[in-house]
Amino acid sequence: MSARADTPARRGAQPLVARAYAEIKRRILDGEYPAGHQATEPDVAADLGMSRTPVREALIRLAQEGLVEVVPRRGMRVVPLSPEDMAEIYEVLTALESEAAGLAARRRPDPRRFDVIATAVDDMAAALRGRDLRAWAAADERFHRALLDLSGNRRLIALAVTMWDQVHRARLATVRLRPLPYRSNTEHRALLAALRRGDEQRARDLHRQHRLRTARVLISLLRQHDVGEV
Repeated sequence: MSARADTPARRGAQPLVARAYAEIKRRILDGEYPAGHQATEPDVAADLGMSRTPVREALIRLAQEGLVEVVPRRGMRVVPLSPEDMAEIYEVLTALESEAAGLAARRRPDPRRFDVIATAVDDMAAALRGRDLRAWAAADERFHRALLDLSGNRRLIALAVTMWDQVHRARLATVRLRPLPYRSNTEHRALLAALRRGDEQRARDLHRQHRLRTARVLISLLRQHDVGEV
């Protein structure tokens, strides 16, 4: 039997691993553990108030997602991303999300399934009226995640969420540097209309154009303001 067999002891450890994973990931995405941050396993375990074993397993999972690098005898290091890294990640994310948009239109789900997207679009408009870019970014994230869910493809969703998590820090670093994203809201509404019509090719094309444009904006801001690695 494998050393990693599903035993009662191992099943009991899984909630701790999940907690460690979720908290370390939150700290990375929120910038509490910034790019390049290094910490030993004992230090991370002490921060989280738990033993090293669940922390070690959580770090392995985060390394597989590209958020940390596990350094032998030195613990973990938050992987910094350059503008060039961001360009590569957005190429992958654009392909995945554009396909998700096409799949969502093709499936023609219950019209009520679009309510989450419609609400996110309305929330983005309200945030722009209040010039609240943090609220806009949160609603934008809900929009894109709901779009992925509508694709119905679990593997596509998992891959896209991994890419999304990697660009999250760059979005936070640039959200207050960008002009108010009125154009993004217009593009979101056009995509929603295509989804409701079941226009697969139009949905795919609209979202691809949107993602390509927003990627150019974000990467340009990183370079223009010399943000460096995030």
